Amino acid sequence: MIDDIEYNTEREHLIIPEYGRHLQKMVNYAKQLPTKEERNKVAKSIINVMGNLQPHLRDVPDFQHKLWDQLFIIADFELDADSPYPTTTKEELSEKPEPLKYPQNFPKYRFYGNNIKTMIDVANTWEEGELKEALTYTIANHMKKCFLNWNKDTVEDAVIFNHLYELSGGKINLKGSDEDLTDATTLMRNKKKYSKSSSNGKKSHHKKNNNSNRNRKRY
Repeated sequence: MIDDIEYNTEREHLIIPEYGRHLQKMVNYAKQLPTKEERNKVAKSIINVMGNLQPHLRDVPDFQHKLWDQLFIIADFELDADSPYPTTTKEELSEKPEPLKYPQNFPKYRFYGNNIKTMIDVANTWEEGELKEALTYTIANHMKKCFLNWNKDTVEDAVIFNHLYELSGGKINLKGSDEDLTDATTLMRNKKKYSKSSSNGKKSHHKKNNNSNRNRKRY
């Protein structure tokens, strides 16, 4: 009796495990039938079984076509049967898709992020005036904050102005400006204050829920 035990490691590899081993044996049986008429008849019966095993495919458009494709895949494309749909060949299935063309951005100063470059490009399109000046200083302060996230030490405003001049293609020049950016201590303090208030809000909310549960009547 022990000698008749069959381990999964010794069995045939399941091509589509979702359908199970019994269906794969049915496909192997269909491949060995002598006449095409018998193979077509058994193939249609297998398609019905596959549809019952995968009922969610009934909501998929052309689910019958999908089932027939999976039938030939399980048969390793060795089943000589007539399909009501165009059959996919083994070569077409093994073809690798073309790589997707993702937008590749390789900024020189990655710690600023891609959004900063977008903001700078928008600022370059604005006419000179108070609005553009306010936007450029907002961008510069945000660049300083991003720089401090990368480097916890302080940073001189001149460094930010040079980077802004370079990233804007020389169109935004704050090098000779008398106005200073927000100091590093204030920027970091605002960040810590925001994170602390967020954590306190979560704690108080949790505490409130505990109180409401404590006062609730139990039957």
